Amino acid sequence: MRAVASYLVLLLALPFAALAIVSPANEYRAQGIAAPDCDGPLQVLMSAAPAALIYGAGALLAYRAGRRFHRLVSLLCLIIALATVPNIVEAVHELYRNAADGACRA
Repeated sequence: MRAVASYLVLLLALPFAALAIVSPANEYRAQGIAAPDCDGPLQVLMSAAPAALIYGAGALLAYRAGRRFHRLVSLLCLIIALATVPNIVEAVHELYRNAADGACRA
């Protein structure tokens, strides 16, 4: 029963992971416009950080289970968690860039 609940959590977190992997930290630069995006990096971090934590924990817990199916799930969780890391790094870099330029002051 515990394994079913764990897989359900991983399945429900999949949209957050997909959003975290696909969305750019600066939507304007993705379109070719050289302008600061003040709310884009936070939107990426709000979906990417929980997805990386959930799938990182899922990879660890599934690997410790030891069966072949669990090892496959662990590998898939690890791939998803590692796919979110570049977007997290890009979003943090964009936040620092906006703070250094003073472009996004409230």
